[in-house]
Order: sequence, then C-alpha cells, then structure tokens
Amino acid sequence: MTGRRIRVRGQVQGVGFRPFVWRLAQEMGVAGEVLNDGQGVLIRALGGDLDAFEAALVDRAPALARVDAVEHAPHAFAAPPRGFTILPSRGSGAATRVTPDAATCPDCLAEIRGPGRRRGYAFTNCTQCGPRFTILDRLPYDRAQTTMAGFAMCPACRAEYDDPADRRFHAQPIACPDCGPRLWLEVAGAVVTGDPIGEAARRLAAGQIIGVKGLGGFHLACDATDAAAVALLRQRKRRPAKPFALMARADMLARFCAPTDGELQLMRDPAAPIVLVRGTGALPESVAPGMARLGVMLPATPLHHLLLDALGGPLVMTSGNLSGEPQVIGNAEARAKLGAFVDGFVMHDRDIARRLDDSVERAAPRMVLRRARGRVPGTLPLPPGFADAPPVLALGGQIKAAICLTGSGQALLSHHLGELDAALGWEAFLKAIADYTALFDHRPACIACDAHPGYRTTQHAQGMGLPVVAVQHHHAHLAACLAENLWPRDAGRVAGIILDGTGYGADGTVWGGEVLLGDYDGIQRVAHLAPAPLPGGDRAARQPWRNLLMRLDQAGLADIADRWLGDFPRDPVRAAAQAGVNAPMGSSAGRLFDAVAAALGICRAAQSFEGEAAMRLEALATDAAEAPYPFAGNGPAIDPAPMMRALAADIAADAEPGRIAARFHAGLAQAFCGPARALVEAGQAEAVALSGGCFQNARLMRDCLAALDGLPVLVHREVPANDGGLALGQALIAAAGQDCRAPARR
Repeated sequence: MTGRRIRVRGQVQGVGFRPFVWRLAQEMGVAGEVLNDGQGVLIRALGGDLDAFEAALVDRAPALARVDAVEHAPHAFAAPPRGFTILPSRGSGAATRVTPDAATCPDCLAEIRGPGRRRGYAFTNCTQCGPRFTILDRLPYDRAQTTMAGFAMCPACRAEYDDPADRRFHAQPIACPDCGPRLWLEVAGAVVTGDPIGEAARRLAAGQIIGVKGLGGFHLACDATDAAAVALLRQRKRRPAKPFALMARADMLARFCAPTDGELQLMRDPAAPIVLVRGTGALPESVAPGMARLGVMLPATPLHHLLLDALGGPLVMTSGNLSGEPQVIGNAEARAKLGAFVDGFVMHDRDIARRLDDSVERAAPRMVLRRARGRVPGTLPLPPGFADAPPVLALGGQIKAAICLTGSGQALLSHHLGELDAALGWEAFLKAIADYTALFDHRPACIACDAHPGYRTTQHAQGMGLPVVAVQHHHAHLAACLAENLWPRDAGRVAGIILDGTGYGADGTVWGGEVLLGDYDGIQRVAHLAPAPLPGGDRAARQPWRNLLMRLDQAGLADIADRWLGDFPRDPVRAAAQAGVNAPMGSSAGRLFDAVAAALGICRAAQSFEGEAAMRLEALATDAAEAPYPFAGNGPAIDPAPMMRALAADIAADAEPGRIAARFHAGLAQAFCGPARALVEAGQAEAVALSGGCFQNARLMRDCLAALDGLPVLVHREVPANDGGLALGQALIAAAGQDCRAPARR
C-alpha cells in the first residue's frame, strides 16, 4: 500500500511536535507513524487527506515550533498500519534544529501556584516551556541525551510522559518533587533546613546578597528597592557603575518603570529577554547610574516566579561571574568564585550543559544587543544565492565574541561568549567551537576570521588546518546587516554606514567611522571620520579625556583644552601624539562619542566599563529634535572640528547639556547619512545599511533613519549590530569567495 513519507525540517524537536502530529492524525483519519531523527521529524502516513494533513503541519504547528520545510515522497507500506504510532528517536542530530530554552508557560505557572502535586515545585515544565539547550548534551533531543538523564521518572510522571493527550507527552525535562531535581539554600557551605525559597526571600528582604542558580548560570540577586543592598553588591563585585539587570513580575513593573505595549510584549516572549525600558526614578540611582533606561526581564523559570512571589518586589539579577570571566555554571565553581560575594546560595542538582547569559534587547527600534538565552541556537536563513555555499565556521572578533556556523541554507550564530583576553574567556570560546561543531556535526570547508593579526581568533584560525579567509572588520559588519536582511547574493552594492569603536582597517590604521560602498564580495571606502591620534592606544578607549584633548587641539581649541583638562597630563600626551609614540591614528566614531561625553563632564577621567560614556551621553540627550551640529567635508574625510567649536560655544553659553547631546547625535547622523544618500541617488548603491556598535544607540538610529527618509535602509533586528554579529558577516563573505572552496592545507 502506498502512502507518503513526509519530512518536516526546522525547529521541531523538543516542542511537542510528535504528539501534535499524533493528535492531528487522529483528527484527520491518518494512519502511520512519526519519529525524531537527525533531519528533524519523519512521518510515514496513509489514508485521509494527506495534502490537508501536510498543510496543517505548518498552519497549526506548536507555538515553539519553527517549520522551515515540509517535503514528501511516496512510501510503500508492507502492511496497512494499525492506527498512528509515535516511535522512539533515532540517529544523530546533524541537520535538525534545537529549541532554545523557553520561559514558564501559563499552564505550568498556574500549576506551581495551584493545589496539585507540583505546587511550589521549581522545576515544573512541559513541551511548551522549560530548559532545552542549557540541558542538552547531544542530539537527538531525548531525556537520555540531557542533564536530566540521571533523574528516573516516577510512575506519575511516566504516565504523563507516555500519554499523547497530555501536554507533557515526551517532555524530556519532565519532573516532580518525587523524582526530579532538588532545590536547597546553602549558607557558609551548610544546607539550611526548611523552605529554601521562603528563607532566601527572607534574607533578600533583610538586605543580603543571594546567588541563584538559573537556566544558563548563576545570578547574584538582591532587593532592587534597597539602596544599601545594591551598594553592597557593587562593592563586593567591584562593579562601580555598569547597570544591573532587574527581574520582576509583570504586575510589579509599574512600581519602577513605564514599559510600552511593545516592550511588554517582548518581555513576555518565550525567550524572556532583558528589555530596555524607561525608568520612573523609583529605584535607587545606583541600580543603573546615569541611565534613563533600565534592563528588566520577567521571571523565566518556576524558581524565579516562586522567589518573586515570596519576596513581593523586584530583584537585581546580575550575572554571577568574576570581572572579565564567563558566568559561573557549576555548584563547586560557584562556591569557589562567588562565595565572597554572597550571603547564601539557592542551588539545585540539575547540571547546566552550557552557560548562556541573558539576552538583552530593545523593542523600539527593534534590536538584539546580546544574543543568548532564549534566542540560541535559533538559526537564520541564508540569503538567496547562498543555497550551494560551502559550510563555513566563522570565529568573530575579540570582544563580544560569538561564532557562526553555516550550512544547509542556514546560519547558526552562537550565544554571546564575552571577552577573549582572559584565560577563562578563551577557554569558553574554544569549548563553544568544540560544542557547536560536535553537537550539529558541522564540518567546515574553511575558517573565517577578522583581519586583525593580533586577535586571538585570527591566530587560532591559522592553526586549524583549513583554508582561512581573513575579513576586514567593517566589511564583516556590512555583510552581517546584508545577511540578516536576506540581501540576495547578486542584488547589487549598498552604502554602508559603519560606526563603532575600533576595527583593523584595510590600510593598517584604526577604522571606526566609515561610509563604505560594497557587497559580500568587497568594499570601497568612500568617506570616513577625519582621523585623530589615539594617545596611549587602548588607554584612549578607557580614558575619554585623551580623545577630548586630541579633538579640541585639532579644532584649534587648545586653550579651551587647557582650561577644561587642567588636572590631566596634557603636555606629555600631546608630545607622544605628535611624535606618533603609542598614538595610532583612528577614525573611530566611538572615541568621538567619548570626546563629546568628556566635554560635558561625563566619565571624563575614566570609564568603568566599555561604552559607559556613550551610553550616558545617549541617556542625557533630550527627546526633542534639535539643530544638528555642523561637520565639514574635506574630500573623503568627515571633519568634526566645526562640531567641536560649536559645542564649546554652547558650553560657554551654559546651554542645557541634554540639548548639546541631542545636537551632537543629530549632527553625526547628518554627516554620515549625506555621503550615503549621495551614493544611492547617484545610482551607485541600491540601499543604505547601518551597522557597528554605535547603532545600539537608539537616538543615533532614529536620527539616521530620519536623515535617510525615502531611501531603502537595512538595519539589524535579530543580529547584534555590535561585534556579536561579526561572525555572521565573516561567514557570508567567506562563502561568497573562492578561497573557501580551496583544498584544506595539511
């Protein structure tokens, strides 16, 4: 008897897809079987209206599923199947997709607050929520392949797991208090008796710092309304100013912030990201010093819901790690590294397979600032023209590191891996390469990396035994934006406005404020910020006064520099810059942001974290439209000297600092959008692409979109505009070239 062999590809494992198919088959009179394998979901079907059945696989798929394709071919049954059966999984997961971790669903939330056997149970989940990627050891996604393998199901859980009509049918992390992971409160190495969540909440309310083991790692938590507790956490973690993330229930948000409907919707996404929302000033200033917006997330797990229920107010919930190191994920590691920070730990005995930071996102304009928990390992489709491209492994950059794997028409951009200077950061990076390539059975034809010869990623690429494609930093930013927007391989060139801190330029100098004309195949540098010395090299990125000094001197305002910077060693720095001693020339837009911030007294002496001055400058800017500061055009150079002179005049006239900040943003947007617009209007470019870390700045993005009104503009939404998106661009550039098709070096 001939039926159909139906293949469903995409994010279809761990989302309740097989029981969905089973129920659909019962409803539509289809007999046969369904199973998971390395390609996704395989169905052998006979009877009923199979065309309607296939259409329903897409139209009625579970909420967490992402169906990329449904394919079919004839299938000969040796004997008529009896009913419809769910078979065990088989094979490896070479080509299937893994579902990201998903926040607690309404049904499970009601269950932990209700009267049943899972009341108050911190590890409650079903096929529509719970851990996925953070517990997965290998594919296919079955319990035996996860960190739940050591927890044998009790009869009650087994009955739910085996019942196709139950929402926990084949929910791999299924558990209850009788058979699942155990939670405890630990203080000074000893387990505290009683209710661990209630006791932890009591200690938080008393001003203590508690380490909490979450999905992708430990957090450090304190009462967000307690200024003394927040100050204590800053002191212990040695984090003087970087904003802390917050966690609160939706009904608590109005107490301290004013989220829009779009922001609330994003918070309620199954990814449960940290979302930037406007604060109301109700929380201590020390939660996010100098920032207009707060990073807020809703509870992602039953544990977090229960903890917030017990406390009754918002929590600071910041990453549990030592400065410069990855987030802690193991219990022993937490005791050793975080013990000095906390007054106790809420721990459990379910292992975390891989560390995932919290994703950080903005709703309007839509942008992912940090791609991590809840978003990874979601894949991105490759643009038209790349269907037959060779598989590539791209290694990204040196900071905000992430890797990218391409193949089978998809790109998998990894989670945020952080900074690679520290030994443990580099160790985590190498582990991620091994983890992703093994998990997805990825066998690259070549390695793509940044062109900077000093990056550890570049040096590592050279030793991997495969052809290496070194990609210019800002070309990678441009290509990442093209790729995210599915810009076809042969669609023509675009004008790329690429603004960031630093990148190794094609001429060996430091770039960072560029107008490029190009595509996946190559770029031409059409315009750029007039370069200035970066005295002290890396110190110029940490000490904004150095950039202010250089820009004021270039603008003929050395006398003003002497007045404003009288407490700083100006003459030695000027001498070093003039002699070219450890003072590379750079066109960095990021350093220009630092200079303007320093002029307004923001972080003048030093920044305590990357981007602090620029973030505070953005927060300071008024929302109103302001007259842009002037920049001068001198050939390809965009000269900020007129802007510096106008800014100095405004400061001398006691202009409101928010207006000054707004005028700078508007002027910078006009200065770079002018050359880009000219390229499109002259027919040399088909669109404008905006990329680079400066475009995390919502005010700059808004001003650029206004300046480019009427033109097609490509922007980032799901891929970070910062260096977290570099690897995607590198991979597409490598796939477009011929070097990736060369035989491997021996």
